[in-house]
Amino acid sequence: MLHGLKRLPRDERDTVPERRRPKTVVIVAAFLLGATILAFIIGESLLFPNALLDYMWRFNPEGAALFHSIGRVSGVFLLALAAGTFFAALGLLRGRPWAWWFAIFLVAIDASGNIVSYFFVHDAVRSLSGTIISGTFLFFLCRDSVRGYFLCQALTPNHKP
Repeated sequence: MLHGLKRLPRDERDTVPERRRPKTVVIVAAFLLGATILAFIIGESLLFPNALLDYMWRFNPEGAALFHSIGRVSGVFLLALAAGTFFAALGLLRGRPWAWWFAIFLVAIDASGNIVSYFFVHDAVRSLSGTIISGTFLFFLCRDSVRGYFLCQALTPNHKP
């Protein structure tokens, strides 16, 4: 009390301890931004073929054959994926809980796809390395410090990291 006046309640943000963004979040966001760039370039090359982007298909002829057999609609799906990974990366960097869930979902789908692709392509090195990388991302995204960071962000909606 100051001169008979009651102290005004503090803002909610002042009562919640400041949480530092885990490094895992930045690393996963960077990989999602990389996936955004790749999905955008490949999707654009499927929708608007040109000589410069056709050169890129030499690096993955099996993928080129698959995407071209599906047709231009695969380009639309890849552009949608690029938008999703872009917003997920931004959401992760801003501490949005929905982005954490979306990243978990994307990485789990990627890990599953790597496992399933082994049975169709029989490329053990590519399938195993992709599964290990995705599994590592899942492991680090599900650690208590990372989950706690996003839980803290969910409890303080006005908080800006």
